[in-house]
Amino acid sequence: MIGCKSISSDFLHNENLIFTNLFSANSNQDVSCYRIPAIVTAPNGDIIVAIDERVPSCGDLKWSNDINIVIRRSMDNGSTWTKKERIVDYKLGVSASDPSMIVDEHTGDIFMFYNYMDLDNEKDVYYLHVIKSTDNGKTWGLPVDISKQISKPEWHNDFKFITSGRGTQTRKGRLLHSMVNLESGMHIFGSNDHGQSWYLIDLTIAPANESKIIELNDGRWMINSRVSEKGRRYVHISEDEGMSWISKPDEALIDPSCNASILNYNRDGKNILIFANAAHTTERENMTVRLSYDNGSTWSASRIIYPGASAYSTMTVLENGEIGLVFEKDNYEENVFVRMPIRWLEGGE
Repeated sequence: MIGCKSISSDFLHNENLIFTNLFSANSNQDVSCYRIPAIVTAPNGDIIVAIDERVPSCGDLKWSNDINIVIRRSMDNGSTWTKKERIVDYKLGVSASDPSMIVDEHTGDIFMFYNYMDLDNEKDVYYLHVIKSTDNGKTWGLPVDISKQISKPEWHNDFKFITSGRGTQTRKGRLLHSMVNLESGMHIFGSNDHGQSWYLIDLTIAPANESKIIELNDGRWMINSRVSEKGRRYVHISEDEGMSWISKPDEALIDPSCNASILNYNRDGKNILIFANAAHTTERENMTVRLSYDNGSTWSASRIIYPGASAYSTMTVLENGEIGLVFEKDNYEENVFVRMPIRWLEGGE
C-alpha cells in the first residue's frame, strides 16, 4: 500500500530550499494516502492547499468509496500551517476527488471544483461540483452540481473529470478551467458572471489529458497539456478566445504523462511564465521549475527542485512575491510545500 514508509521530519532541506511536508499518511494511520494537491493565494494573502484524503485505499474516485477533501492554511507565506481541516466529507459510499481552485480577483471569491461519485448508487457516473468561499477560504458554501452546465447529456456515463490544480481568470474577468472526457477529449469551460453560471466551449482540444489554461500577456489563451506516450508536453494557442486552437508539442518540456502546473508572473510590468513538472520522458521524477520570458517560445532558466520520485505539482504566487510549489514526493508518500524566490529560479543565490 502506498504511504507506509516512515519519515524522519516534516522539514527536509535541499540546497537553499526548505521542504515542508503538509500531508502524509504516516501521520494518520486511518488514511491510506493523500493525493492530488491544489494551491492558491487568497485575496488576503493566506495560502490555501487542498488535497484528496483517500481513506480505504489510494485508488482514484471510481475505486474508492471514501475520499474527502481537506485543506491546510498558512498566514505567513508558508512558514507555519494550520492543522488539517476537512471541508468536503460525504457519507461512506460517496466520494469527492481532484480539487482545483480559481480566485476571482474582481470579487474576492474562491471557487473550489471537485469530481463527485456515489459509488453505492451510481458507480462509474461522474458529477462535477463546485463550492465557493467568500471569506478567503475560512468557510465554504454548499456544493453546486454544474455537470449539466459544462458537459453534455450524452456524456452522462462517460469517464469525465475537471482537471485538478487550478484554473485561471482573464483580464476581462472571465473564469476559465479545463475538463477531460476520456471518450470525447479535453474541453474548456468558463463563467462570464463571476461563477453564477458556467458554460462549456464545445470544441475538442487534442492531444490533451489533464491541462492548464492561462491568458498570455498579449491576450492569447494558452493550454499546456499532459498527453499519453509522447514524452513531451503539448501546447495549444488560441487567438480568438477559444474558438480555434493551434496545437504543437513543446520539445523543451519533457514529461512522463503527469499533471503539471503553469503560472503567469508579473515583474515590473513584464510577464514571466513559470512551469513545473516531473521533467523526465518516462518516469515520474525530477521535479523541475522552468522560466520563459517570451510566452513559452523558449525556456531560458530552470532549476531542479527535487531529483527523486515526484508527480503532480501545483503553484501559486505568494504575497511576498515568491513562488509557492506543492508536489507529490517519494512515490506519493509526502505532499511537500516549498517556496522559491524568482531570483533563485533565475540562477541567483
